[in-house]
Amino acid sequence: MTWHDGPRGGDPHRFGTDAFYAALGRAFVAMCAVVPVLFLVEALDVGLRLDLDVTAGIIPHRIQGLDGVFFSPFLHAGWNHLYSNSIPLILLGTFVLAAGTRRFLWSTMVIILVSGLGVWFTGSPNSVVVGASGVIFGYLGILLTRGVVERSWWNFAVVLLVGLLYGWQLLGILPTDERISWQGHLFGLLGGVVAAILFRRRVETGTPDRLGSPPVTLP
Repeated sequence: MTWHDGPRGGDPHRFGTDAFYAALGRAFVAMCAVVPVLFLVEALDVGLRLDLDVTAGIIPHRIQGLDGVFFSPFLHAGWNHLYSNSIPLILLGTFVLAAGTRRFLWSTMVIILVSGLGVWFTGSPNSVVVGASGVIFGYLGILLTRGVVERSWWNFAVVLLVGLLYGWQLLGILPTDERISWQGHLFGLLGGVVAAILFRRRVETGTPDRLGSPPVTLP
């Protein structure tokens, strides 16, 4: 079925409508509110010397490092690491979130699980992996796959824009630097592809959206 937004007018999933831009604006505000939380976590970790990177990061092949699958996206190996992730996280997260809050939350959970477990099974047991990079690549995978399964050209446009801005970072899915968890990037991208297919928006007449997701709203 096709989304209609009643008195607000327009389809929030159709590029160019007022509802689309409204959903995009609210999503941008929400993502801008998420990033300061990551900075707060890093400030507490550094200021109180909690060593969260080691105690809550992913340690591949070790049971004690398995809980890092859930915690590692919120941790970073220093301020530079966090800075480099912040802008692409806001940019990509905005477009993913604009398609619906529930779809965003479920998709993020799938990405975290696929990326984290992929790192845990295939990463080096002598390493500790932290950072939101897997989630970022997951969002990239979502937008790219939605462009295909939902026939949404503007998703392709976003991916092209990100490619132009951060093309060098996309090489992170290849084993080029032992300090970078290419496994997390690769499995994050795959997790995004899976999430986009699982929670794709149905466009056929009479077929409801898998999650029935309205545009994102803020209290």
